Amino acid sequence: MKKIYHLSSCSTCQRIISELELPSSFEKQDIKTEKITPNQLAEMAQLAGSYESLFSRRAIKYTQLGLKNLKLSEEDYKNYILEEYTFLKRPVLIINDKIFIGNSKKTMENAKLALQIN
Repeated sequence: MKKIYHLSSCSTCQRIISELELPSSFEKQDIKTEKITPNQLAEMAQLAGSYESLFSRRAIKYTQLGLKNLKLSEEDYKNYILEEYTFLKRPVLIINDKIFIGNSKKTMENAKLALQIN
């Protein structure tokens, strides 16, 4: 599978999609207009090793809801991501059996390498 979960309204996501030059065979899912399903999130978590690794602490709602003061469980992370798309760290790229989460330079370099190999 080759897929990217992104926000079409996010300039960083759009820049990354452009820089990676994703092939037309790459499936793109705008998480604002096409919600993440529990099965999709479970697949991402399995590849990533946890729901927490997919969770964005930069989301405005993270502060608004006072989540930084709480001890969240894996189930909490999963439920927050399913309830509110902004809690997904993005973009999330899946290239065959590898997952790339977030927009750090190192993550994007590794994704670029994986795209060249596959």
